[in-house]
Amino acid sequence: MDEQLTVFRDRFEATPDYHDGLSFIEVESRLTPSKRAALAWMEQTGGEPNIVNLDGRFVIIDTVKESPAGRRSVCFDEVARLGRKKNAPGASVESMIEALELDLLTPEQYQKLQTQFSFDEKTSSWLATPDVIRQKGGALFGDRRYETTFIYHNGVDSYYASRGFRVILELE
Repeated sequence: MDEQLTVFRDRFEATPDYHDGLSFIEVESRLTPSKRAALAWMEQTGGEPNIVNLDGRFVIIDTVKESPAGRRSVCFDEVARLGRKKNAPGASVESMIEALELDLLTPEQYQKLQTQFSFDEKTSSWLATPDVIRQKGGALFGDRRYETTFIYHNGVDSYYASRGFRVILELE
């Protein structure tokens, strides 16, 4: 077993309440080469990926306490990033995940996960955004403050040192 998979297994075994009834052998059998590549990227960018039961299905998500450090200070999409006249960030959410089998968390998934464990208490995370908002130049993000989960909006070209993004990888 390679080092990255060992770290993933150790995290899995340390948090049995996230995925009650699932064995790591079953997880490992579902990790195709492309899923392993996505998992490695999640780890390398600071996401601390783990298996979580989300509405009755097991998924891999970022369980790091604050927004992954290797995914902060990015615009929502590549068009917005390239359209910035000054101080364009080095990347966008879209450009970072386009080649991987990853999706942004939806606002609903984000809120549901916040009931299982608290995160983004000092940072925030971009979220999948409905087309009607995107077409008007907006994007959604979430955070947790005052023991409450908040969903907000910003322009797609905005970026902040404390805002990154979390992803979800379907296990099945």
